[in-house]
Amino acid sequence: MARTPSTMLDLGTSAADFSLPEPASGDSVSLQDFNGKPILVTFICNHCPYVIHIAKAFADFAREYQKKGLAIVAINANDIENYPDDSPEKMVEMSQQYSFSFPYLFDESQQTAKAYQAACTPDFFMFDKDHKLYYRGQFDSSRPGNDDPVTGTDMRTAADLLLAGKSAPETQLASLGCNIKWKAGNEPDYF
Repeated sequence: MARTPSTMLDLGTSAADFSLPEPASGDSVSLQDFNGKPILVTFICNHCPYVIHIAKAFADFAREYQKKGLAIVAINANDIENYPDDSPEKMVEMSQQYSFSFPYLFDESQQTAKAYQAACTPDFFMFDKDHKLYYRGQFDSSRPGNDDPVTGTDMRTAADLLLAGKSAPETQLASLGCNIKWKAGNEPDYF
């Protein structure tokens, strides 16, 4: 497994606009659909062991925090020609398997991933209601192969503080996961 850390985009950065298809519904979902709401933008994929490791706990977190007012979207930007397990059809299967309560979008051009400076799966970007970056980093310290339980403690702390109108956590640790599978010649320049 590749171990790629998130880029830790500067706090306060504005959320990049997107309008992407959701394979499960056939709808298009955009950032504007969440105007005035805090939102967690997450880059995941279907086959990454790091994503699979937290998938159930993340789906549970999403259901709980969407009820509290946090909007959530997940985006798959992987090259499906070379990684067919990340195809839109497999995205639908993953959404059903984990009962995702949030849109799981496909970034075929990889432009949205680049706009967020996403580097790994999973990669998390939490924005306040004005869509300014509030938290970026790990779900928790659990990784495939370590004995830490999957609790989502880092993400829960950040979401609780955000929803309570408090300052962002001072300590924000990079997420770690598989690198995004860039199409040949489309690799970003922010590494």
